[in-house]
Amino acid sequence: MKSPPAVTAVSRRFTLRMVWKALSWTVLAELVGVTGLFLWPRKAKAPEGGYGGIITAGPADSFEPGQVTAFAKGQFYLVRLADGGFLALSRRCTHLGCTVPWDEKGRRFACPCHASAFDVTGAVLSAPAPRPLDLYAIHVDGGVIKVDTSTPVMRERFEPGQVVRL
Repeated sequence: MKSPPAVTAVSRRFTLRMVWKALSWTVLAELVGVTGLFLWPRKAKAPEGGYGGIITAGPADSFEPGQVTAFAKGQFYLVRLADGGFLALSRRCTHLGCTVPWDEKGRRFACPCHASAFDVTGAVLSAPAPRPLDLYAIHVDGGVIKVDTSTPVMRERFEPGQVVRL
């Protein structure tokens, strides 16, 4: 009859080495997970009627020709041109992203950060802004103006085809 194998004692050094290996693998797994979440963030769903979604501006008849209406929640201006066409312009300056207020008296958008200025169509009047204000798509549904703020349209210049007409 064979004798049972001898039981070897586990040393303290071996136990500590295994604990350190387990901790190292855990830290590595956490770093990989955090890096993955950083590199592939989830898209947040746009709130109903808020920036990043479709915003109902209102009936087209409620906007007078030559009027500029700010939509703070949507972060855009709805411009009704003198000829009756519509533009939805971003409120962010194309230079460094400052919020550009509408100056009714001067009939222009004037950036308070670096003195860029834009006309009512968003075209650059004075530098350092490199290009016109970004546009948002406008949809007219039964006479109601709806603005899609999910994707700004970057442009190099104002063109009459960018105006939405009823």
